[in-house]
Amino acid sequence: MRGQDIVVALRLARPEGPVAYAELAKELMMSPSEVHAAIRRLREAGLAGDKRTLLIAPLLEFLEHGLRFVFPARPGARSVGVPTAHSAPPLVRLVASEEPLVWPHPSGPAQGAAVQPLYRTVPRIALADPLLHELLALVDALRLGRARERKLALGELRRRMQSDGS
Repeated sequence: MRGQDIVVALRLARPEGPVAYAELAKELMMSPSEVHAAIRRLREAGLAGDKRTLLIAPLLEFLEHGLRFVFPARPGARSVGVPTAHSAPPLVRLVASEEPLVWPHPSGPAQGAAVQPLYRTVPRIALADPLLHELLALVDALRLGRARERKLALGELRRRMQSDGS
């Protein structure tokens, strides 16, 4: 698995359902071959089925139990960037924190401790797509958060991913 695989999975989790590889690539600011390879790896890991369909229950299980071990993250130096984890919606209103967390990006609206994103285009994706920004921030809360933040993030991810009946 690679970080971009999780980004692709989160986009596939949206209610619009499967979209063409070229459209996914454009939205995620990746090449079509990167998207194709990510979906192949998601299938091999048992997280996606045929026709770019996401398997929600296995993905949530991986996010809950494996993500922070496979893609660990630690806050770094202070930076300008895009809020993530508990510093971004929807958790920002539920979790008080002294130090905001951001994905470094020169056009970001906040300052805080820098967090390496799952994939290099994540800050730009977040600036362009508020819904995907929230999903990516929730995933970062699973990577970075304490038990309470992880529990809140997982509950919100479950609610959002399972609301379409999957």
